[in-house]
Amino acid sequence: MQNSIVSQSASTAVEQLREKLPYTLKPLANIAYNYWWCWTGDRISIFRNIDPEAWDRLEHNPVAILKYADPNRLSQLASDPTYIKRVAKVAQQFDRYMNEPQTWASRVAPQISRDRPVAYFCAEFGIHESLPIYSGGLGILAGDHLKSASDLGVPMVGVGLMYRQGYFRQRLSVNGWQEDYYIDHIFEDMPLQLMTDDNGEPIVVDIELRQRRVHLQIWRAQVGRVNLYLLDTDRDDNDPIDRWLTGHLYGGNQDTRIAQEVVLGIGGVRALKALGITPAIHHLNEGHAAFSTLEVARQEMIATGKSFYDVEASVRERCVFTTHTPVPAGHDAFSGDLMESYFSNYWPQLGLDQEQFMALGARRLGDPWEPFGMTVIALRLCRTANGVSKLHGEVSRKMWNILYPDSPVDKVPIGHITNGVHARTWTAPLMSDLYAQYFGEDWSSRMADPQVWAKVHEIPDEELWWRHQLLKERLIAYTRNKIRQAREEAGEDHYWIENANQLLDPNVLTIGFARRFSTYKRGYLLMHDTERALRILTNMERPVQLLFAGKAHPADEQGKRILQRLFEWSRQHPHLQSRVVIVPDYDMYTARKLIQGVDVWLNTPRRPLEASGTSGQKVCFNGGLNCSILDGWWCEGYQEGPDGKGLNGWAIGEDAHTSDQDLQDKIDAESLYKLLEEEIVPLYYDRDANGIPHGWIRMMKKSIETNGQAFNTDRMIADYVAKVYAPGTAIDLTQLRSSVLA
Repeated sequence: MQNSIVSQSASTAVEQLREKLPYTLKPLANIAYNYWWCWTGDRISIFRNIDPEAWDRLEHNPVAILKYADPNRLSQLASDPTYIKRVAKVAQQFDRYMNEPQTWASRVAPQISRDRPVAYFCAEFGIHESLPIYSGGLGILAGDHLKSASDLGVPMVGVGLMYRQGYFRQRLSVNGWQEDYYIDHIFEDMPLQLMTDDNGEPIVVDIELRQRRVHLQIWRAQVGRVNLYLLDTDRDDNDPIDRWLTGHLYGGNQDTRIAQEVVLGIGGVRALKALGITPAIHHLNEGHAAFSTLEVARQEMIATGKSFYDVEASVRERCVFTTHTPVPAGHDAFSGDLMESYFSNYWPQLGLDQEQFMALGARRLGDPWEPFGMTVIALRLCRTANGVSKLHGEVSRKMWNILYPDSPVDKVPIGHITNGVHARTWTAPLMSDLYAQYFGEDWSSRMADPQVWAKVHEIPDEELWWRHQLLKERLIAYTRNKIRQAREEAGEDHYWIENANQLLDPNVLTIGFARRFSTYKRGYLLMHDTERALRILTNMERPVQLLFAGKAHPADEQGKRILQRLFEWSRQHPHLQSRVVIVPDYDMYTARKLIQGVDVWLNTPRRPLEASGTSGQKVCFNGGLNCSILDGWWCEGYQEGPDGKGLNGWAIGEDAHTSDQDLQDKIDAESLYKLLEEEIVPLYYDRDANGIPHGWIRMMKKSIETNGQAFNTDRMIADYVAKVYAPGTAIDLTQLRSSVLA
């Protein structure tokens, strides 16, 4: 049944695009509908070269670029021998990748099969900017998870929501205030396929929301060998209010949030059944998908005739959970009244009364006012739970010890698997080319092997430096163009529009800070002592420049104010006007430019509120250095020398910690200023006669060597296989092999 559905769905969209293309370009249709193309620059360029201006205007969407391309241009390319060979080569690579007979996972964990895959549930997925269903780190991690699962051959399907307008877009007013707006996405012009049956009719599953039937249709995005299924309520046969349930990511109130999580969890399990997919494991990536455990139980009760409590152990065996935040507000919990309005007709289907049902999500049993916690039910009904760094595992065990009153904190059954990044997505082609020369052409298929990364010291300093400088120049050119456009659209005066052409200097130490603007991430920390910061930034002999990017949640007035303060500060002093830049509307494309081009990546969260963080990991693959609070992954990544100084980056504040937030800000700001003044800036500007900073490059190489091998999603997926998906599987990371991409 599954194969029939997939082939019918695929034939419609792909074949329509193939029919439009000249004979020699027809293979591009299949490639455009599979996000495999976005993992290396040479494949991206095959679409960009069709029309570079349209490529940017269409947000790097290969389906749209082919669909709306000038027929004359397509005819020109179709008769160009060089371009024809490029298409044929890419098509051959794609075919070999998709049909590889034996993968790493099929060798080491054959018990995970295509017939019984891992179903990976998440509220957002960051695959590429042309599929804007992500807001930040959780989604980017989920996208990278699917990509490495595909590369390693782990049988997996993703389950998420298809948001009509996605996360909000951002612009800054002439006063620096964040303005939020949304745009409609045309799914039919995206690398998506509507799932249909053998008669060409959309496959639809139903759920009940407050006594209303809501119909869900299913879109498929192909991520290499992994299918990502996305649920959509925007149908004519739904109530107008229900059509908007999948309108915005993280928008609306508690009502919207619980409805979306019912769609994701209960609707997601029903969608997989309708597609003929029987997962061996349901992986809940964050608590948003925790209602899926209830639907797994309901379906098993129907199949076996057993009670909820009789199937509970079986459900637990088939469900696993990853928690992503130590911030209490990040754990969804719903009031009893709200739960009753959504589940009063559902808990009888589980053979439970209201009290029994609510107890599944209650932190304190017997408290009638206790809200229903999504993390709580996930912990209760999943056989494994893990945080996303070593420190986050420790914090999570303390946070949820209340659920395990008979266990000491260190015995609470929450482990950790430290996050990584999909290096083949985030490493600049210029750096990938360098690694291929010195590590071997297959370096990216042996990501977790320390022997690969040890070869970084063979790279001549001059070679590494000029490539890094080119990437910084590209970042600056991109930033100037983006800022100029933003200022023109905001109606700023001529001075500020022209000023965009003078922003930043490729010869100046460049620090990047890009993440969600919430108070605990402390985007303002560098401004703690504005006079001292000004002296550091505007030093005539050894200047420093800053790039900020990120969005504050639409309801987060404090986060918006932080952004505005940075904006105002950047315009106070003539020298700061070209040294401090805020890049608006942060997305995956801007992220790649930033992490590939900055010298230093700054991270300043209140410890221990950074569960993991992955942006700094991406920087490592591109030669950038981290300067971060010792929180999340950096506790594991940072290495210190005998002299107490960092070998592969810098740690802010050491282990100093106090509950007095103002005092903590002062301590950490002082540490940051001292690092900049005494270590970072002097090291960067210590050059030889040819302008090469050998001491700085030594640290770059150490960062690449130590962090590249550990903080990649190939290693992460191998950990999930060994500890979660197929516990007990023996893993040798030196033998970890992803699919050959060249």
